[in-house]
Amino acid sequence: MPEANANIDRGLIAKLKASLSDDVQNHLQTAIDRIVDTKKSGGKVAVVTGSGPNLHEGVTTLIAELIRIGVIDGVTTSSAVIAHEMAGTLDRVKRVDGVRCGIPAEKLPLGGHFELSLLDAGQLEVIKQELPLNNDLIQLLQEAEGDEIIKAAGNMAYPLGYRTERISVEVLQRAKIEGRPFEEIAGRGADPRTMIGAGYLANVPVLVSTPQLVGGGGVGLALGDSISITERSARIANILSEADLIIESAVALTQEIHDGPFETFTGHGVWADWDGHPTFSLKGKTLVRFDLDPNLQTVCEIERGSATVQEAINQGLPKTKLLKIPFRMEMSGFARLPGSIPVIGDIGVLWPILALEVSDRLGLDLTFLSYPQQSEHGQAMREFIVRSVQCLSREKMLS
Repeated sequence: MPEANANIDRGLIAKLKASLSDDVQNHLQTAIDRIVDTKKSGGKVAVVTGSGPNLHEGVTTLIAELIRIGVIDGVTTSSAVIAHEMAGTLDRVKRVDGVRCGIPAEKLPLGGHFELSLLDAGQLEVIKQELPLNNDLIQLLQEAEGDEIIKAAGNMAYPLGYRTERISVEVLQRAKIEGRPFEEIAGRGADPRTMIGAGYLANVPVLVSTPQLVGGGGVGLALGDSISITERSARIANILSEADLIIESAVALTQEIHDGPFETFTGHGVWADWDGHPTFSLKGKTLVRFDLDPNLQTVCEIERGSATVQEAINQGLPKTKLLKIPFRMEMSGFARLPGSIPVIGDIGVLWPILALEVSDRLGLDLTFLSYPQQSEHGQAMREFIVRSVQCLSREKMLS
């Protein structure tokens, strides 16, 4: 059993829930009730997640825990999340002036910073055995003035970010040899508190969606090259087809994810169905979306009251002008589905409330619970992830 980050503070969760508006509480409670009913009836729950706040708020780590206890049965995510999970989800880095450390300004990102991964001696020694490192640069960065911060793991930091890029080539090679997705091969070497690691151990699919392939540097390229776009789309369609309830968490472009080329209810898969390819329908499924944009709820209310979005589609009219509000394309499919539930709020607040109540009502024990990163518990949670969630083990991945 993995170490728990802290005792669950039920009082804080109650306060978080009480801080939500009545409307948000009602929508969140409806979502929780639907999840519990789905699991009690033997149904499946899938999550469509983005990167960014999902990592920093501990949501991806919480999703891994919900996979472990059997609440979540499939995940789609972004290539950036896979890259960060391969590096340990969150890590502590030292950010320094790159030019002062001898790196040409034109080779540095905006702001001119360069980052050093603050690894312990054992972690650094493992990486040194895997690839040649610039020890002089590491020493220079260690001695330079700079700020220490916690951020998404790997990424721009040396050597962990560079190591993730290089090891992705080996993951891709093994994926090609075995005819499996990159995510599955990486998952068997990943920490069990990552989504890919938990998914591998529980035989739960965790896949990058097609619109989210671009990202994560070389990891994204390796992901895209591991299996064809057609096979990836079919595998994702299978996750969504089997799911009775889908949770979208701080993610863009979801119309292209949950519709996709094989879905018939919103129409994109109609010709695939005509040609006899396996298809599925979102009809009858529940879609829950965690989103900060209040326009999403506005669009849903308009659609429930007058079917304006569907009517605009029927007439081929621009939805943004018709509704007179900023309109993101994922609002279209979501608002038109009768089983959609918009929950407007901070995912750092919404997810722990949902996870604790769902696990309690299903009689399941959580060993990890996320908290809003700005809270004292959230800061401790982030420290726990840095300390406890390890980067991918090359030895385990290859074994």
